[in-house]
Amino acid sequence: MRINKILVLIISVALLSACSPKAENNSESLKSHADLVGFFSAWRIFASPEIKNGIPDYSAEAMKKQHAALKSWQTRLNNFDTTGWSIPEQVDWYLLFAEMNGMDFEHRVVRPWERDPAFYITFFSEASDVPEREGPTIAGAIDLSTFQLPLSGEAATSIAEKLKLIPAIYEQAKVNLTGKSRDLWLLGTRSIRAHADELKTFGAGLKEQFPDLTAATAEAAQATLKFADWLEEQRADKNELSGTGKEAYTWNLRNVHLLPFDWETERALLERELYRSHSALRFAEHRNRKLPRLEKANEAEAYKNMLTQGTTEYMDFLKNDEFITIKDYMIPAMMAQIRPFKPIEGLRGFFDEIDHRDPMPMRAHFYHWMEKAREIKEPVGSPIRQRPLLYNIFDSRAEGFATAMEELVMNAGLLKDRPRATELIYIMLAQRAARGLGSIYQHGQEMDFNQATEYASKWVPWGLMPADGGTIQHEEHFYIQQPGYGSSYITGKILIDQLVAEYARQREGRFILKEFMDDFTTRGIIPVSLLYWEMTGDKSMLNRALGK
Repeated sequence: MRINKILVLIISVALLSACSPKAENNSESLKSHADLVGFFSAWRIFASPEIKNGIPDYSAEAMKKQHAALKSWQTRLNNFDTTGWSIPEQVDWYLLFAEMNGMDFEHRVVRPWERDPAFYITFFSEASDVPEREGPTIAGAIDLSTFQLPLSGEAATSIAEKLKLIPAIYEQAKVNLTGKSRDLWLLGTRSIRAHADELKTFGAGLKEQFPDLTAATAEAAQATLKFADWLEEQRADKNELSGTGKEAYTWNLRNVHLLPFDWETERALLERELYRSHSALRFAEHRNRKLPRLEKANEAEAYKNMLTQGTTEYMDFLKNDEFITIKDYMIPAMMAQIRPFKPIEGLRGFFDEIDHRDPMPMRAHFYHWMEKAREIKEPVGSPIRQRPLLYNIFDSRAEGFATAMEELVMNAGLLKDRPRATELIYIMLAQRAARGLGSIYQHGQEMDFNQATEYASKWVPWGLMPADGGTIQHEEHFYIQQPGYGSSYITGKILIDQLVAEYARQREGRFILKEFMDDFTTRGIIPVSLLYWEMTGDKSMLNRALGK
């Protein structure tokens, strides 16, 4: 094992040396897709911050140095001659193009190490349902889901060593955090306190056999609370809006996420979907007016049975209706998403409110987890697509398709015997549109965080998402951290609709749903504009994004 690690290090250093900005004179030798793969490996090493004394260096000096060096990497990439490359190979080139633009945007506009206290959260107890954790995240953060439970002694030691670095990370953060963004600061402070609680919960569940890990967890939690106290002391001069502004937001959409939209277009599209969802809901309610209303499962066994049977029925539908090819690993991945029942008086979180009424809408959205399993069991062929895209560039594809699945399976007939469940589909769409508009208005600097949560809550039917509830409070905070993510559920879905339309038009009378779905879902989780080009041969969606 040690020999393998040393070999990987030697290869990585060699690649970094060969593809470093200083090697521009050799750029003419980089012509093939294989050269691009090597260049990508070196780029990813460069994209990670330097490690000093065991912690990532996000100091002003280090970040200025990284941003200055980026231009040479972009020059090297532009010197590739892609003449004669296949479309998938050219698409891989654009993935690097997008990531480099993402780094530029991160340095020029987002600057989470400077503006966002929540950037310094270092421990996550739950897995993300998309390829990489959502939002700006400090390098080296502990993701508990990557460790097998119960923890082995080796894993416990590894986690303990990382936790011991947390006090030093906060000391660097106190120097780095010079931003004045009010909502990011206040919400980040709240998140840091929640981070301390998460650490305490983790520590409380440890076995006595890991005393070093238990002590490290307690120490990290205490340091986190002290950091939150320091953040509180600094809040007086935090008086700037946290949104990027419309021009920067649009640049990010087009050049990083490769979307053919601007701020105004996204607002119009999300408003259209918001009003369509409300109209469709009211007509569905009218159609179902003589049927019993959906009742929530409020008892543990009934809830578990409902979700277990629903998951089985859902997977059987996908297979028997020839919707998509079902692999052996998909059913266990879906069964693992049946969450434990929690007895709660009043409202649960928004998506739990949906799940406790009917399992099908969230089973459709949980296609995420089949894709996560596919990443492990059947990784895409291109090495460049096997690693999650930086800066959440996957969002329009990952979130857009999970959202699209809700209506796709409904239109395919999944809910023909569950007419009331169609109402939940439209409520979920309304929620995505409403919270997405909240994020757009925040970044357009037309609303602050509190106004955005109030707006989103107002437009979610049945009163299922109060403005002070955990769901929208978390989501609008995350969306102000990651420009463009909040709208990606809807805009990605719209672009996938366009892809289906063109793909089917080219095969008029010969469109086979299963063939499309298998083709679409095995090309990697990359921007829809690039998938559109690959699957139709039409580059126009990407060209519109880039103003060509």
